[in-house]
Amino acid sequence: MSDTMRAAQYNTTSNKIEINEIPIPEPGENDILIKNVCASLCHSDLMLFWGHTAEKPPMEKVTIGHENAGTVAAVGKNVTGFKVGDPVGCLGCSYACYECEGCSVHNLHCVEGTGKLHGFTTHGHFAEYSLSDYRNAMVLPVGMDLTTAAPLFCAGTTAYHSVKKCGLQEGEWIAIIGCGGLGHLAIQYAKALKLRVIGIDISDSQLESAKSLGADLTFNSATNLGYQKEIFTKTGGAHAAVVLSASNIAYRDAPSVLRINGILMVIGIPKENLSVNALDILLGKYRIMGASSGTPQQMREPIEFSHEHDIQAHLTTFNDIGDIQKIIDLMEDGKTAGRFGIAF
Repeated sequence: MSDTMRAAQYNTTSNKIEINEIPIPEPGENDILIKNVCASLCHSDLMLFWGHTAEKPPMEKVTIGHENAGTVAAVGKNVTGFKVGDPVGCLGCSYACYECEGCSVHNLHCVEGTGKLHGFTTHGHFAEYSLSDYRNAMVLPVGMDLTTAAPLFCAGTTAYHSVKKCGLQEGEWIAIIGCGGLGHLAIQYAKALKLRVIGIDISDSQLESAKSLGADLTFNSATNLGYQKEIFTKTGGAHAAVVLSASNIAYRDAPSVLRINGILMVIGIPKENLSVNALDILLGKYRIMGASSGTPQQMREPIEFSHEHDIQAHLTTFNDIGDIQKIIDLMEDGKTAGRFGIAF
């Protein structure tokens, strides 16, 4: 095989993506080398362009992407549990210790300070080959499609835990605010968990997708100015609202669809910091939660659940890595449901 490959890389100087020919990486002692079948783009990857991330690339050019699936091409000397040819996927943060108190919450909190985010502080997966710490990866269930599995290693795990960690009972109401890349998966998980779903978005096409996935009620919050009243009339208020949108307005309005002491689940990352009414929290009008899913301990459950319940991302793929800018433009437009990726 060739010693080089094409990679989609973020240039920290120009604040743009470029396609570069780079060496195929050699696995370190704890690495698996993955021959990628698919890499998909996550909305958080776009934070590079906004300058809205504390995790700054330490190199001039970093290969983007932290969602992927492929097969093992080579292993480092310390690797156990993987062999060449295994179908695999990995989470977004490698090279932590995976054992400390911080790593039990998110590997970026590792006390050793060694955790690195793929696509941000270490190279990601928008290339034919990429590396992952083997402790941050898993072998896929038998028969799982490698292409549609790729988005599950960020979008899927995030959406699953955002719903599951609300702790709702069968038949209770959950509002999915933002029905696109994350939301269309969250709706599927919520229905598989036998919850009743309210889909809220500003895109009619994404709301149509939400209906097709089983959302019990849908509302366009931009055009239906009385949607909160309708929600209370029909449901008594949501027991939880999962905000998967990166909009500050979505967060501002989310508490208005909650019944008393409902849960506001914080997932989407807006450009500006959130503002909350402290008295509302003190008096229990609603509760605020987050659902970190960035640890290997939390990876297997959503992947196996997805396979068992045939939950798949709506994935549009392109076959040339040179199409990465088209994918970025589609995601920034925000009008098309699902995920976008490169199939290698």
